[in-house]
Amino acid sequence: MGKYILTLDQGTTSSRAILFDAEQNILGLAQKELTQIYPREGWVEHDPMEIWSSQYAVMMEVIAQSGAAPGDIAAIGLANQRETTVVWERSTGRPVYNAICWQCRRTADLVDRLRSDGLEEHIRKTTGLLPDAYFSATKLKWILDHADPRRERAKRGELLFGTVDTWLVWKLTGGKAHVTDATNASRTMLYDIHRGCWDDTLLQAIDIPAAMLPQVVDCSQVYGCTDIAGASVPISGMAGDQQAALFGQTCFSPGEAKNTYGTGCFLLMNTGSTPCVSQNGLLTTVAMSRKGEVQYALEGSAFTGGAVIQWLRDEMGFFAESRDAEPLARKVNDTGGVYLVPAFTGLGAPYWDMYARGCLIGITRGTRREHIIRAAQESIAYQVWDLVSAMEKDTGLSLSALNADGGASRDGFLLQFQSDILSKPVRRPMIRETTALGAAYLAGLAVGFWRDTEELKSLWRQDAVFQPNMAQERRSALLSGWHRAVGRSRNWAEA
Repeated sequence: MGKYILTLDQGTTSSRAILFDAEQNILGLAQKELTQIYPREGWVEHDPMEIWSSQYAVMMEVIAQSGAAPGDIAAIGLANQRETTVVWERSTGRPVYNAICWQCRRTADLVDRLRSDGLEEHIRKTTGLLPDAYFSATKLKWILDHADPRRERAKRGELLFGTVDTWLVWKLTGGKAHVTDATNASRTMLYDIHRGCWDDTLLQAIDIPAAMLPQVVDCSQVYGCTDIAGASVPISGMAGDQQAALFGQTCFSPGEAKNTYGTGCFLLMNTGSTPCVSQNGLLTTVAMSRKGEVQYALEGSAFTGGAVIQWLRDEMGFFAESRDAEPLARKVNDTGGVYLVPAFTGLGAPYWDMYARGCLIGITRGTRREHIIRAAQESIAYQVWDLVSAMEKDTGLSLSALNADGGASRDGFLLQFQSDILSKPVRRPMIRETTALGAAYLAGLAVGFWRDTEELKSLWRQDAVFQPNMAQERRSALLSGWHRAVGRSRNWAEA
């Protein structure tokens, strides 16, 4: 047995590699930013070859950086940005088009067509999702319509489809493994989460040839091996980033929940072996599949979380580094009545408005840069309030505390305001790289690096807890203003 688990964490804005030991100490971390491509308003793409090259580069860098021998790596776990869609040629490995990112809204009209064709209820019951351009199915149709409109190559299996997990495993194994795990499959809007297979009705309705689809496998098993400097290392763990974070937060039991503050905000609650159908705009999805057993989750997704801070940094030039947002937000006592609704690519749960657009409202002559920065920070917490509220209504459970992770969870101002607006404690783990840690757990369990989930539970450590300290009257007034602002942003692109 090797000494380490290597995690590849391919995210929306960067590719990272992290090396863990058995006590979940981080021995090395390497990261490389990923180019964001915006061909038109509302369109977001990535270069699949850059996804691969950046991920491979950081994998090799973290090994060199740590001094670990490749033969000491027991297994590789993979976590990935979900829904992002890649199509490539089986024979050459060459992508036929850029990867269409999960944030991209170009297929909104195709989704409207599915609704008008009466497929909304079938999609909801079969996949646990609501029809939206967020998911992979219509992105895949769009690529095929432009690269193989008659579907001849796709039907012959000459073109392969995959989300980012599939693409990376295919590359790492030299084309030997064309697989996806159940969590990523459940985000395509093509997968029957109850029967555990691709849905023929949806494949036919969206015109997707089954021959190009990957095999669906468990999240914790050996899929194949990759060669690292002559050492054959098994790839044995795989999950979409949000499900990996749920596992990394050791939310193994029904009712346990976490929120990841990443590019978007993603709240997941483990609902056990029984899928929970939402009546409040949330999604039913696969939380994890191990040893043939499936656990489900209820999920709320806000498309723009930490990305609003990146927008202030890159497009608005308000500060040089994302970490500067926290001290600048603290320079003012409130937002001066300003609200920022970051609906840059529409609104996710619980609104599901593909035509909403960003809204900055309440500006006066006295509005300063710091007010807008604070409004951006607060917008992240407000969106999470919306998700928690919907989840509590669906489950009838009141969260006792919220587990927080992701890059933006380092921001103490954000987590304190989150606790205040939720009126609940917010807990931050010692290891904030919970997405990578969850993928490491899955890989390690598959090869016996860790015994079981009880051992993993015993390793979890808390870094900080933020307690609520806001009067109910103030909280209600702030939330009322937020929901008024959201109302101004909705259906804007349809006007």
